Amino acid sequence: MSSNDEARRGRAWGAEAVAGLRYDLGLSQDEFSSMLGVRQQTVSEWETGLHAPRGASRRMLSIVAEERAAYVTAPRQAPRKRRP
Repeated sequence: MSSNDEARRGRAWGAEAVAGLRYDLGLSQDEFSSMLGVRQQTVSEWETGLHAPRGASRRMLSIVAEERAAYVTAPRQAPRKRRP
């Protein structure tokens, strides 16, 4: 098992694993932070290695990683066109 797989299973959430998951989901830091219920600055700190996810945030990352296929394949709604 690769270290990235181990990270995504909740054993370790280093900077590369957090950034890799966000990248895989195609989300900005702001979108990712909203999904996880944390501040954008927190995601930035995780991705730069300043801090590591702990507790509920770590578990949430693991859940998102396990279910990422559902997030990636879920259809996104196109923005509505405004009528003049």
